[in-house]
Amino acid sequence: MEAVVSWSGLPGMSFVATTGSGHLVCMDGAPDGGGQNLAPRPMELVLAGTGACTAYDVVLILRKSGQDIRNCQVSMKAERAEAAPKVFTRIVFHFVVTGRSLKPNLVDRAIKLSHEKYCSASAMLGKTAELVFTHEIVEDLDGTVLASSGESD
Repeated sequence: MEAVVSWSGLPGMSFVATTGSGHLVCMDGAPDGGGQNLAPRPMELVLAGTGACTAYDVVLILRKSGQDIRNCQVSMKAERAEAAPKVFTRIVFHFVVTGRSLKPNLVDRAIKLSHEKYCSASAMLGKTAELVFTHEIVEDLDGTVLASSGESD
């Protein structure tokens, strides 16, 4: 895996990354750090990438388990250290998994497998941060919540 990151130049703190797969990603800094708030911050992309990594796993595992999954959304709230380097210290992942007749035990298992075995991004962040996972299951037919879990780590 590779990427090249280039500074856009004066007057700001914008950067463009070209990924190994040939895609462009723009990033910018906060105004108080010389940025112009034109794009996500690099650490926001780390968090979003981790969410995509684990959601990818959950969808794939549920599909392979024969579940009729229709949507998977993960919301994350992260806390960071006060001093530099401002690593993530706690991240709460809340999954909303939508489908038809999803089995709660298989949804729970998919989330745990992602975190414990497959998602390299959450494995890295778990070295500095407490990771908390919650989820709810929404039936696709009428949108009612079928099951909800409390916090687990």
